[in-house]
Amino acid sequence: MLKMNRKQFLANSTLVGGALVLTPISSLSFSSPSNHQAPAALPDDDLFTYLQRQHGQFNINAYRKLLGHANAYKEGDETLGIAALTEEHRLLARQLLQQTKLKDIDANTVFSDELYQYVQSTTDPIIQQQTEDWTLGELKTFLLTETDDNIHPVLPGLSSDIIACVVKLMSNDELIQVGQKVFNPLTGSNIGSKGYMGARVQPNSPTDHPDDISWQVFCAWSYAVGDLVLGTNPVSSDPKSVAQIEATLFDLLQTFELEDTLPNCVLAHIDIQAEVEEFQPGTTGIWFQSLAGTVGANKTFDVTIEKMKAHAKVRKGKYGLYVESGQGADFTNGHGQGFDMLMHESRKYGFVRALKQELPTLANGEKPWVYVNDVAGFIGPEVFKSKEQLVRTCLEDTVMGKLHGLTIGLDICSTLHMDVTLDDLSWCIDEVMPANPAYLMALPTNNDPMLSYLTTGFYDHVRVREKFGYKVNDSMWEFFKKLGVIDANNKPTDHFGDPIWVYYQYRKAKGDARSKDVIYAEGQQKIAEIEGRGVPIAQGHGKEIWELDTDLDQQMHALYEDAKVSLWTEMQPPFLQSIGILHTLQTLSKNRKDYVYHPSSGEQLDRKTLRLLNTLRHQRQKNLPQIQIIVSDGLNARAIMDEGHLQPYLIAIRQLLTEHGYKVADDVFSMINGRVRAGYQCGEYLFGEEKVQGDKRCVLHIIGERPGSGHHNFSAYITAASAADWGTAGKIDHDITRVVSGISDTALHPDSAAQDSFDIVNQLMS
Repeated sequence: MLKMNRKQFLANSTLVGGALVLTPISSLSFSSPSNHQAPAALPDDDLFTYLQRQHGQFNINAYRKLLGHANAYKEGDETLGIAALTEEHRLLARQLLQQTKLKDIDANTVFSDELYQYVQSTTDPIIQQQTEDWTLGELKTFLLTETDDNIHPVLPGLSSDIIACVVKLMSNDELIQVGQKVFNPLTGSNIGSKGYMGARVQPNSPTDHPDDISWQVFCAWSYAVGDLVLGTNPVSSDPKSVAQIEATLFDLLQTFELEDTLPNCVLAHIDIQAEVEEFQPGTTGIWFQSLAGTVGANKTFDVTIEKMKAHAKVRKGKYGLYVESGQGADFTNGHGQGFDMLMHESRKYGFVRALKQELPTLANGEKPWVYVNDVAGFIGPEVFKSKEQLVRTCLEDTVMGKLHGLTIGLDICSTLHMDVTLDDLSWCIDEVMPANPAYLMALPTNNDPMLSYLTTGFYDHVRVREKFGYKVNDSMWEFFKKLGVIDANNKPTDHFGDPIWVYYQYRKAKGDARSKDVIYAEGQQKIAEIEGRGVPIAQGHGKEIWELDTDLDQQMHALYEDAKVSLWTEMQPPFLQSIGILHTLQTLSKNRKDYVYHPSSGEQLDRKTLRLLNTLRHQRQKNLPQIQIIVSDGLNARAIMDEGHLQPYLIAIRQLLTEHGYKVADDVFSMINGRVRAGYQCGEYLFGEEKVQGDKRCVLHIIGERPGSGHHNFSAYITAASAADWGTAGKIDHDITRVVSGISDTALHPDSAAQDSFDIVNQLMS
């Protein structure tokens, strides 16, 4: 929650007749946690004069704290130890910051690595020089008072750190003010233009089923939603599976002759997409990758600067790169580097801006499409908890993206372990939309059936269009008219909200000569099958066209309530005993609440557990297994304990491994309040002292997934490495781990998941 009252801040740092009105800075000072009073700031102090007087020299840690103190409060900054202790501290930091010159910020980086240097090298030096003597307060005034025509020429010279710093100084209303005037539309479209709001259709399936995916697109188009990209998050990253989804999406575009209007995308790793393009040319649409703000954090995504530059250079068609990011991803993966989430996020946008320059120039003199999706609330309460913080983050990131010259949209979203309800989500959407982001996510309901989180539904788009007057990309709007869901007067027709009508048009475009009644009957059967797999298909609407059908709305709320119960359910000892688990490991989490709200506590094992693992390692020296299976509750213990889930998977995977000669530990470990990295620590203790250096050892870590889909899915995280790597503390991380997700009796069946897991183990151990 924003701890500073907005009215208080505006009273002390607002525009009056174009000038900044400041609280006398001499009245403010820093206090350490011990309440020791630091020297008071003088009226003309900037960050650096204040630090020099306080410490006798530049102090990087104090500098990072001051910059962190200037942020609106978020739990993530508190975890990093850089959140302001009081509102007085926050106001002082902002006062010092706004009196600091741009050139001094650029000359004193909070953290330097190859990514920072790359971003700086692609910042326009001539424009940068023209503004270097501005203070951040003057830059803020400029952005708030000048027109877009005057602002745009300055933007290429603003470094990512400068953009982050000026955003720290703005209230929510001021961020909206900037968002309403700065726009970066995609070439040849209205997406990203003033008064337009696009949509990424996100047709996710718990089983990557082609029908689940295509019918969610039919559903979206029936509500006149979906003009940016058809973008699916895959369950499997196997190239053949990714290729099948790409082909499914591309077929929809080809059939309706929309290949030049919007692209398709499967959000697998960019290397996988490039591989699919090689053996299935022309089908991959725009290429996706998650990015981070440091070299180290990008390693977690198996991404390097050179790799991304190489991928950018081959994007010679209309569609270039689609990037996702979000505040907090860096520090939650162990790469906080002592500086705040806002600056990390801004550097990601700087990375995208730099990559945009690497793209080839098209025949029309323009660059291929590049856009960013800010997934603000996807990580969880360790980053921020409240609806107010979600709004603040969305506004910050929207403005930072726009000031980088990027087309930026939002996933206004929340995990089900944050303190954000379904009603809260609607409030957040309404608070953010005045800033006019380029697009939002779009699903049949607010609940993603595969990723298990809350985001924007098709009906949210309809409501926002009605409330704020936002339009859909003109060429796509004409398609919706041609499709027959919008009439000549731009009003919904009787076919609005009827996905079977869109399917009927699809079949006709395919040359299907069957009658409408026959195709409609087939469509109804397909929807029944899809919903049977736990994927909702919206049809019709409530009293208003922007309201969800009553029955579907009730189903969505039931899933939400089920998720809350699942989240706080604990793994029961009788269950563990029933499957023969003898050894229970414990992390540093004090209890369930500590685990949910402080994820890092679940990444390390407690001392008692480490002693137990030490003992087991010595006992096993003469009979060391190749594979250790661990079962953790994760965020959904019910996923583990539900009948027909864990037991058949364990039986099947053990059988497959032993039949093929692998030596599996007799005893399966259970882990209470365990996360993926705690499994790595197990491997370090069990396998790290092995004398046979060349022989790989594997941890197969079964964890309950985020609740929310109703499937109560679990995942299997598979990590194989040599003894030398296991024995190097911290070396094993997510970049070498493979995962099989969405496992349950109603999604990816345990028997099939066991086969997929075995295939991965066999590949990694070879």
